[in-house]
Amino acid sequence: MTDPLLPTSGAFGSDRIHRLPVRVYYEDTDFSGVVYHARYLHFFERGRTDSLRCLGISHTELATQADPLALAVRRMNVEFVRAARVDDALVVETIYRPQQGARMIMDQVLRRGDEIIATAAVQAVCMDPSGRAKRPPKSMAQAWMPYVISEA
Repeated sequence: MTDPLLPTSGAFGSDRIHRLPVRVYYEDTDFSGVVYHARYLHFFERGRTDSLRCLGISHTELATQADPLALAVRRMNVEFVRAARVDDALVVETIYRPQQGARMIMDQVLRRGDEIIATAAVQAVCMDPSGRAKRPPKSMAQAWMPYVISEA
């Protein structure tokens, strides 16, 4: 029996940056074949989610643990640098920054080869079912700590 074919979750490099390859599909674009601006948020979300998955952190497990948690974006600043187009092969880079209380800080870069397409500065928080911000559990913080890069 062969292993099932599973989607990639990307990988962390020796530089501690998580990279996830993504493809631009027709559904991501407007009528001219250029990526619609809101779709960049989807690419960034996939990068964040799959970087956590590589660290052993699952949204499903967070939601079903004894003290359920969810992750929510609190703030995101996006800079659109160049247009991505249908069929482009892109890479989402996710960089973990030092945690600030309940806030997880990440920088993200969407690239086409060496070209920067868009960047995002992200603050996310753990929340309990009532919507209150909570510090991430120690196990989560310990999982991403080896990948934290202090800002230069």
